[in-house]
Amino acid sequence: MESNRRMPLWAAALIGLVSGAVAVGVSLLVAGLVKASAFPVVAVGNAAVDLTPATLKDFAIRTFGENDKTVLLTGIFLVLAAIAAAVGVLAVRDIRYGLAGLAAFGAVGVLAVLTRPGAAAVDVVPTVVGVAAAMFALHRLVARALAPETGPRETGPREAGPYDAGPHGGRAAVGGGGEERHGGESVVGAGGEERYGAPVPPVMRAGNGPYTFDRRRLLIGTLGGVAVAGVAGLAGRMLSSRAEVAAARVGMALPRPAVPAARLPAGVDLRIRGLSPFVTPNHDFYRVDTALVVPQVDPRNWTLRIHGMVDRPVELTFADLMKRPLEEADITLCCVSNEVGGPYVGNARWLGTSLAGVLRDAGVRKGADMLLSTSADGWTCGTPVDVVLDGRDALLAFGMNGEALPVEHGFPVRQVVPGLYGYVSATKWVTDIKVTRFDRDEAYWTPKGWSAMGPVKTQSRIDLPRDGARVAPGRTVIAGVAWAQHKGVEAVEVRIDRGPWRQARLAVAPTADTWRQWVVDDWDATPGSHTIEVRATDATGYTQTPVLAPVAPDGATGWHTVSVDVA
Repeated sequence: MESNRRMPLWAAALIGLVSGAVAVGVSLLVAGLVKASAFPVVAVGNAAVDLTPATLKDFAIRTFGENDKTVLLTGIFLVLAAIAAAVGVLAVRDIRYGLAGLAAFGAVGVLAVLTRPGAAAVDVVPTVVGVAAAMFALHRLVARALAPETGPRETGPREAGPYDAGPHGGRAAVGGGGEERHGGESVVGAGGEERYGAPVPPVMRAGNGPYTFDRRRLLIGTLGGVAVAGVAGLAGRMLSSRAEVAAARVGMALPRPAVPAARLPAGVDLRIRGLSPFVTPNHDFYRVDTALVVPQVDPRNWTLRIHGMVDRPVELTFADLMKRPLEEADITLCCVSNEVGGPYVGNARWLGTSLAGVLRDAGVRKGADMLLSTSADGWTCGTPVDVVLDGRDALLAFGMNGEALPVEHGFPVRQVVPGLYGYVSATKWVTDIKVTRFDRDEAYWTPKGWSAMGPVKTQSRIDLPRDGARVAPGRTVIAGVAWAQHKGVEAVEVRIDRGPWRQARLAVAPTADTWRQWVVDDWDATPGSHTIEVRATDATGYTQTPVLAPVAPDGATGWHTVSVDVA
């Protein structure tokens, strides 16, 4: 047992970090050969997302917005780095401790992979191979760092050296005896205690001869480990088919719809600088989902299975989908996580085939009231059957604003259902639809406390002026958007400093399924601080309630309010 080896603390941590990097790189490479979702870091991250309380998820979305997944991945890698460094320190004390630490880390990865939806036994291969590679790297790096002494051992008195400068003249050292001295280099000893002293003499191990820390051999070995990790990781990313999926998307020619959307009428966009445009550009469209890494689904391999309470189960390929009657529709989507005045709402022109038509071909049985749709990454969504079949433009969409769906928005196919929050309707990367009942099945968010039904609530937002803005006195434009999907916005009112409500001028709305721009352009702003509020009334006669409610469990309520300084 190698229990009396000594090594600088930085060197021990470096050995652990490089070994951890080898594990990540090799596992990513093998995952590219087996299945991208089997990459253990992603599996652990997705498990963390699933186990995170809903309130914490809401906080992450509010705080980090669309960067929440980047923050989570960064946090995971920082934790992995800390664990890897600790494994290196353990390995220097006793190689068996380091190997056991890596094995424990691998067990966590295997458990995370096997608990993902649709997991198979082969999915653990990337984790197992990655950990095995890390164990090999750890053992080799420790062996390189402790090189055999080739010269004769010093047995007699020696001259004073640079590490003998006095009680505080050197660097910290940790020795097997645990006593504290000053003047040596920081090292890790068998007991892990810290001491200071002269340069550590070679370690004599019974039957093996003397060993000493070899900085040069360690650095050369770590460079090799970093190279292996980098090349393996890069190859793994290439094998994950991102390039193929991107090429397939760019090369996709969208067919002409049998039922094209009407040309947008004049006056649909007020064209006011700073006001959200009627059509949200794809690169500006909000993204809120649970996918830690965006699924890469090749349309050539994509299929959609429709089963459950149907007379004729259906399985469609992408080519089958493209052959069906296609239609376009202008539809505004909104996330249930959108707070009053929030950014998670956008409008686009979608191209796809009727979801209702596909369901009718399958023959929905009496009593079925739920569509349990599943994404390529295992996320599930529960959509009311009656909403999809009531005549609205519920689509299996593959086009967005004149181009193939962006990958982050569901390429190759997603659901789009006007009038419902995304968590109960807008499944991206959809691959499976089970016709069932709400009393038999639950979707992803329902067990976490969210409502099974999620009709979009009538809402309005002030885009101009921004909250906290400083504006000049005089005529000032107040403008924004309002939405009440599948009901339509009938009126928008604005008031300043709790005064009388003013009717806003509305832009043209092509259908009841899109948002509507509004403007008040006759406010004579006077110096001082002012509060502006807005409320909308939909076509059913309902006017927004002033009562503030959080996003959980079925969407926020309240009037959007901004404060401005006029000076």
